[in-house]
Amino acid sequence: MRDPRLGFVTITDVRVTGDLQHASVFYTVMGDEAHRNDTAAALKSATGMLRSEVGKNLNTRLTPSLEFILDAIPENADHISALLREARERDESVAGLAASATYAGEADPYVKPREDDALDEDEDEDEGDDEAEDEADDRA
Repeated sequence: MRDPRLGFVTITDVRVTGDLQHASVFYTVMGDEAHRNDTAAALKSATGMLRSEVGKNLNTRLTPSLEFILDAIPENADHISALLREARERDESVAGLAASATYAGEADPYVKPREDDALDEDEDEDEGDDEAEDEADDRA
């Protein structure tokens, strides 16, 4: 196709209906908004010629009608990239705050047995051992 309005076009996807009546052709264009508009106009004016070329190369009874749709993949990728960059920056700022943070209460908030209770439990265990030894002596 020789059209000065046509920019650097890349076909990204083609979707054809099951009955082969219609084909949606997704494309991207390198350049600014003016290049995109000029390319869209060039593709719209050449749709008939492109459809006849497709029909010559297909071995089907019907030639699908063509619809050219500007694919928004590059813009979406840029938007997602910006969102990821912002999330990364926020994570770094939160990590900086966390590094200098202190606990609001104790460092280890879980309830632990007091040392007095631990000593009492040891004594109870020792008494239980003594009673078992006494019973063994009585049997003997």
